[in-house]
Amino acid sequence: MTHTARVLLLALISTAALAQNSTDPFPASIPANEGVIRVGIAEFAALPDIDGVPARMMQLVNEPGTRRLFVNDQRGPIYTVSYDGRNVQLYVNVNDATYGHPVQSMGRERGVQHIAFHPQFGQAGAPGAGKFYTWGDTSNQAPAPDFTFPGGGMSTHDNVLLEWTTKTPGAAAYDGGAPKELFRFRDPFQNHNGGFLTFNPLAREGAPDFGMLYIGIADGGSGGDPLNMSQDMGRGFGKIFRINPLGTNSRNTKYGIPADNPFVSQPGALPEIWAVGVRNPQRAAWDPRNGSLFISDIGQNIVEEVSIATRGANLGWNQWEGSYRFVSRDAVDVAAPRGDPTMTYPVVEWGQLDPLLQQQSAAGGLVVYRAGAIPQIANMILFSDMPSGEMFYVSADKLPSGGQAAVRRVLFTHGGAATTFLQVIQEKNKAQGRMPATRADLRMSLGQDNQVYLLNKGDGTIRVLTK
Repeated sequence: MTHTARVLLLALISTAALAQNSTDPFPASIPANEGVIRVGIAEFAALPDIDGVPARMMQLVNEPGTRRLFVNDQRGPIYTVSYDGRNVQLYVNVNDATYGHPVQSMGRERGVQHIAFHPQFGQAGAPGAGKFYTWGDTSNQAPAPDFTFPGGGMSTHDNVLLEWTTKTPGAAAYDGGAPKELFRFRDPFQNHNGGFLTFNPLAREGAPDFGMLYIGIADGGSGGDPLNMSQDMGRGFGKIFRINPLGTNSRNTKYGIPADNPFVSQPGALPEIWAVGVRNPQRAAWDPRNGSLFISDIGQNIVEEVSIATRGANLGWNQWEGSYRFVSRDAVDVAAPRGDPTMTYPVVEWGQLDPLLQQQSAAGGLVVYRAGAIPQIANMILFSDMPSGEMFYVSADKLPSGGQAAVRRVLFTHGGAATTFLQVIQEKNKAQGRMPATRADLRMSLGQDNQVYLLNKGDGTIRVLTK
């Protein structure tokens, strides 16, 4: 053996010896009772079943220009809900055959993932008047994709970003034509299809960020990012995009590339990229006080996380799962947490094996609450574990530096008792004559006057937090 080979072998042995693989990097569990905040909860509105199955609610969006809330069912329908919750109407069905984008909604992960309304939606004569966007899965793979994957996948379906334009923003139902396709991803696997859509609500007209659309794009699926796309700057998967949906200077000329995007001048990098290294970025939330963009990202089998997605940030996946080196589906290396200064690590994270959670834990809803109507949660970041329906909080002013030591629960005062959200759903199921749901799929959204709405897939009921 040559001297060089011996040196390399010793280095490999040393590295292996230093590695400390673990399935649970958080030995101290989230306290079940310590620091619990209790809030009220009230039923607000109900969405209709489809073929006897409760609405698969994904996102609620406040549209102040027309003074309505919009809520989408993962299978295609988008509904309007009046501010008092009494009037629920079908606005448009993305799955309508006349639009040519049949929704692929098989399983729990596919479907219409997110909706967003241009900040000028309700402003007659403005460039963004009447425009809203849907981001979801379609079974129509006839058009050529704008973003593809390297060899090894199965080409299961497409993700498509659509721009819809209604003639009359205040109309009870959509009165526009077929949507404009802005871009399309060809998916290699069935899962990890989603992500968020969001406009910066703090940006004012004339500001560089006004009307820029942020898009969360998952890593393409399977497990462990087997095609290694999240860190590949030439691939769209595993990224957060920032585009001007009204522009035309993209490669396909259907949308714009903002000149201040971080990688517009980097050879080999997609100019749409705002941040890299995400796995399955479910939700985004803006801090109204300082403009920080928080995202919730589903981990592999060990760590769930909430992070800040700054300009040009690398959030680590698939080199890191949360604060820990990613080893495999079954292990992270806890020897040197947060050991790469070029990465952006989570603000807060939690372990999937925590006893409060179900198997296959997944980061979900996310809200930064800066209002005073519910003082118990003022200046808190609220986030949820989707399957279990557990809601947690940390301080928005004293951000943790990773880990779950700061994580505490939010429980709901319901019928005089402190309950979890899943228990609330199960009680409703009994009243509906249904079998009690086994999971909550909890998502959260801010509505008018900073009200916090809770969505689920178990009972078709939208709820709102109270004191």
